[in-house]
Amino acid sequence: MLKRIVVLVSGGGTNLQALIDAQRDGRLKSGEIVQVISSKPDVYALTRAEQAGIPAVTVPRKQYPDREQYDQAILEALEEARADLVVLAGFLCVLGPRVIRAYPDRIINVHPSLIPSFCGDGFYGLKVHEAALRYGVKVTGATVHLVNEVTDGGRILLQKAVEVQEGDTPETLQRRVMEQAEWVLLPQAAEMLCKKLQEEDHG
Repeated sequence: MLKRIVVLVSGGGTNLQALIDAQRDGRLKSGEIVQVISSKPDVYALTRAEQAGIPAVTVPRKQYPDREQYDQAILEALEEARADLVVLAGFLCVLGPRVIRAYPDRIINVHPSLIPSFCGDGFYGLKVHEAALRYGVKVTGATVHLVNEVTDGGRILLQKAVEVQEGDTPETLQRRVMEQAEWVLLPQAAEMLCKKLQEEDHG
């Protein structure tokens, strides 16, 4: 039985697209994306979901006065979708303990660096690549990890290194890390966990 994947997004949805493509190509075969949840309306990720025929809902962060209430709304949306695996694909809200406890070892995130470098609070998007270039690292990459209550602190599942090239800008580096690492690792990790959940069912 296919595991039910719910993808949380906040923006353009390039990592969501990588998952959709992997599902279509048969690389993601132990699970299927049954729902996309966005923290913002009118983002391109919602268009991607629609084009792929995947139901999508918006749970706007701005409509909730605090994180507890937002977590509750996200939790209800996940329960309604009967999520087996939750994938954070450029989701810019930090999930609180209630959500994390409800899905132990079943929430994954992709981060655009080789954790433990350039991660934690405040490190997201271009800021990660700006920091890597400022520091002068020669190799960066991406990490898929389980989500726990420490930002970017959960157990690492997969990592892939990407070389920093002469003359890189944060934008060119971001693009290369996405293409060579994030879009490769996230579907792999989703497949790995869905397969593991299937095996536990049969265990």
